Amino acid sequence: MSTFHIINFGCRASHADGAAIKSQLMAKGLTEAGLDESELAVLNTCTVTAAADAEVRQVIRRIHRSNPRCKILVTGCYAQRAPDELTGLPGVAWVIGNSHKHALVNILADNSGSRSESDNMQPLDGREPVEELPPDSEAPAVGPLVLVGEVGDTFHHAPVFADDRTRPTLKVQDGCDARCSFCVIPYVRGASRSMHPDQVINQVRELERSGYQEIVLSGINLGGYGRDLGRCINFLGLVERILSETSIPRLRISSIEPMDVSRELIDRVATEPRMAQHFHVPLQSGSDRVLRLMNRRYWTTQYADRILAIRERMPDCGIGADVMTGFPGETDADHRESLRFIESLPFTYLHIFPYSARPGTPAAARAEQVDGRRIHERVREMKSLIAAKRSRFLHSQIGKKLSAVVLHKTEHGFPVALTSNYLQVSLPGASVPPNTLINVEIGRVDGGKPVGRAALQ
Repeated sequence: MSTFHIINFGCRASHADGAAIKSQLMAKGLTEAGLDESELAVLNTCTVTAAADAEVRQVIRRIHRSNPRCKILVTGCYAQRAPDELTGLPGVAWVIGNSHKHALVNILADNSGSRSESDNMQPLDGREPVEELPPDSEAPAVGPLVLVGEVGDTFHHAPVFADDRTRPTLKVQDGCDARCSFCVIPYVRGASRSMHPDQVINQVRELERSGYQEIVLSGINLGGYGRDLGRCINFLGLVERILSETSIPRLRISSIEPMDVSRELIDRVATEPRMAQHFHVPLQSGSDRVLRLMNRRYWTTQYADRILAIRERMPDCGIGADVMTGFPGETDADHRESLRFIESLPFTYLHIFPYSARPGTPAAARAEQVDGRRIHERVREMKSLIAAKRSRFLHSQIGKKLSAVVLHKTEHGFPVALTSNYLQVSLPGASVPPNTLINVEIGRVDGGKPVGRAALQ
């Protein structure tokens, strides 16, 4: 095989994994190509919802129809959770779980099959992996090579690949020690583990040398960073080291759990110009009763305290949250309570998810499953609520000057920039190259989108 195409699904941490795989494949001499011309397709999957699983299966079938000679390698969270659902799909030649993702490129290079990687593995389904035929065969006669075992406790990292993303994601933490009753991720990602701070600094410096103006720190449970490394290492300390030991112009924090949003972290973001004024803090529900059913580790009063502290210190901060509707046992009264709670807080956007039962999780076994039609009615109500709140926030930004990075994206032929507080602003008439830090002045809101003008910093 000499050409490949990679497709990433899911969260920023997953996309960071995909960038590492891409870098490793290219280091082995493979060339990235369009999907219809590629000999290898790598699908780096998500399994957070049933819809995510269905999307992967649909893409696999589409690849096989359009390019039947292309061999498909499925890796990531779906491959880890349910390899049997993937092995029978047309064109799939490898299913490699998160347990073996770090060795994916070496596995591809080993035409003999799986022995070197699988002698010590413990397959989740109790079966021996299926051997691979030589790569010049038309299709595996015996079946795909399956490598899925227990996820280890080592943080595997690869050199950051300076691809064409304007804002590269640096994954500094993986896995999760929490056990939210709806979530399958701890089972497919393993226990919380962290990249050593020295390696993080080296990675940031590499991105800085590549000319990037903004990087995004990500993880599966980012606030848990460092707890596996020692008592003196934590996420705030990592942020401090990056700010003091590198010159990266902007650092953005991806999703972080509410109880990890400390006053100290809020103060650091508020007082450091290089920090993006943006917090994404998962909520899931505005009902304390539902939070207990979800096994979330906070009360709504604690959550509100963090969000209001952010707004107090940063009046223009972008504040987002994940919200789930239709969790098993959620009543109409619980839903109305969530709506009231969300209305009371200064959110600027929400990611709203209808509940999706994940096999093996406690929530999936609950008897009080909510009717799908009712779930989607609740989603619509949530969307209507946040649309009104977002409109008010956007209009409050008119006339303000905000720091922004120009994206690899255009609108009507003109550049689009992402502000520190997470607004995508179109810039009619501007001619500014991507990956440039600029100041933008918001002039108006057009069709729910901010429009402004640019000036170099």
